[in-house]
Amino acid sequence: MTETIQIGEILIQVTRKAIKNVHLSVHPPDGRVTLVAPTATRLDVARAYAISRLGWIREQQEKLRNQARETPRQFIERESHFIWGRRHLMTIKYAEAKPFVALDHKRITLTVRPGANAEKRAEIIHEWHKSLLHEVVPSIIQKWQPKLKVHVSSYFLQRMKTKWGSCNHRDCHIRLNTELVKKPKDLLEYVIVHEMVHLLEPTHSERFIAILQKHYPTWREARAELNELPLSAEEWRE
Repeated sequence: MTETIQIGEILIQVTRKAIKNVHLSVHPPDGRVTLVAPTATRLDVARAYAISRLGWIREQQEKLRNQARETPRQFIERESHFIWGRRHLMTIKYAEAKPFVALDHKRITLTVRPGANAEKRAEIIHEWHKSLLHEVVPSIIQKWQPKLKVHVSSYFLQRMKTKWGSCNHRDCHIRLNTELVKKPKDLLEYVIVHEMVHLLEPTHSERFIAILQKHYPTWREARAELNELPLSAEEWRE
């Protein structure tokens, strides 16, 4: 059961779980605040704790508000696009042939049929993004399966508005945000490891943190870097 407390203009979702310590989080992209407390915690105690951390909450929300945000992509000549953390300029070519994308160290060349509109160009690039991820994701999963002693039965790539990844621990599936193709590959690996740890522990409990810390000790740095990189221009909603 989730309850909500309000402190000034800040709404905080409070959830109680079988944990030992309180976990307070400010989530990108919109600064949503959650507080997970031990099962027996009274609401007024949770409120007092949140008040004591009000300065930190506002600081984190301010960081998110000031975070770089990409302008909407139109997939036009000399537009900037990021692949694996590196900036590339786009070149558009037209040909009566099946559309395709080529990448070199400075440029993305998108070849489309004459008259292809922005929506069509975006669709081609998104499919290309998925193909780049499919080249990399399986080897990362294979690397980590024996380390974590888990098995990923399948993975899926999709646009996700509020998460970098998700996990269905019952079916051993993981889902990854296609926006990850724009980030450095080590951050993609962090997200994959994070979701694979959920196969061992479905919640963000102390056990989850302990497992992640043991196998991926730089996870906090990776998470911070991932959340500091530019967000997509679309308005993210739950």
